[in-house]
Order: sequence, then C-alpha cells, then structure tokens
Amino acid sequence: MPLHLIIDGYNLIRRSPSLSILDRKDLEEGREELIRRLVLYKQAKALPITVVFDGWNRGSLSGSRTTEWGIRVVFSRMGQKADEVIIQMAREMREKAMVVTSDRRIQLEAQRHHATVILSEDFEGKMEMAAYMNQKGIELDDLDEQQDETRRTRKKGPSRRLPKQVRKATRRLKKL
Repeated sequence: MPLHLIIDGYNLIRRSPSLSILDRKDLEEGREELIRRLVLYKQAKALPITVVFDGWNRGSLSGSRTTEWGIRVVFSRMGQKADEVIIQMAREMREKAMVVTSDRRIQLEAQRHHATVILSEDFEGKMEMAAYMNQKGIELDDLDEQQDETRRTRKKGPSRRLPKQVRKATRRLKKL
C-alpha cells in the first residue's frame, strides 16, 4: 500500500499566503481552492489523500466524510478537533501515513506513531511544483530522477551515513 497523505486542512490554508487571503474572505472558498489544488497534485502523484477540517464547534454529531474528485474530505464531529482525527489516522496507518501540518503537537504525536511529517509550507511548495509540471506536461518522476543523478557524490565510511530512521523518512518524502 502506498503512502497516504493526511492533511491538516485549516493549518495548510492559514499557512499559505494565497489560500489564507481566500480564507479571510470566505471560509468555504478557501477549502474549495485547497481541494482544487490537491486534485492537481493527485494528478501528478497518484497518492491517496485525506484532508481533515475542524467541525467541532458547529459540525454534526457523527462528523462527515465525503469524496470530492478523488480527495477524501473529513470534518471532525461536534466536540472533537481535527487534531484528534489526524492523530488517530496516523496511529492506525503508522509508517504508511504522511501527515501535512505545522502544528507541533500533531507532528510529535504522528512521529511517535512512526508516521512521516512534512510542514504545511513545504508541502505547499510541492503542490505548486506539481501543478506547474502538470500544466507543462512534465512528469515529476522524471525530474526527480534527473535531480538524484546530479546530487550523487562519493562518500565513504559509516560516519557519513544518516541514522536509519532519518534515511527511511527521507525515502518517504521523496515519494511526494
């Protein structure tokens, strides 16, 4: 099973300069634009994506789950924050989960359950790159392979090797 992206929706929207402007105008408009961008990202990288939004202060008692253009959208139930839903998903998926958030508490909990974490700001850059490459008709995997070939250096000895956990997280991040 491939990596599953779990995105802290409002965190990503409010950390993004362009999405936060839309969010200040209309909350729903910011969510829709994020989902539109994620659809473009999903076209470039065929990864399962779940976006989690807070519904704790005015959501339904059971929460809501829908799928829009292949992106799973989850609103937490009334009385529950999106943070709890994200942490629960990371706990269930463990190494298969990649959590997108800049919330330090969620980062620590996800890492504790062996999920990979990427900052919202970093993921936004990857989304923009994917949209640009998709628009130009360039395959992201081809570009990644070209960059890997130019970065290779000859290093010898165990002292230059990163710890196993860091190497594993780096491999997962390359899949984005």
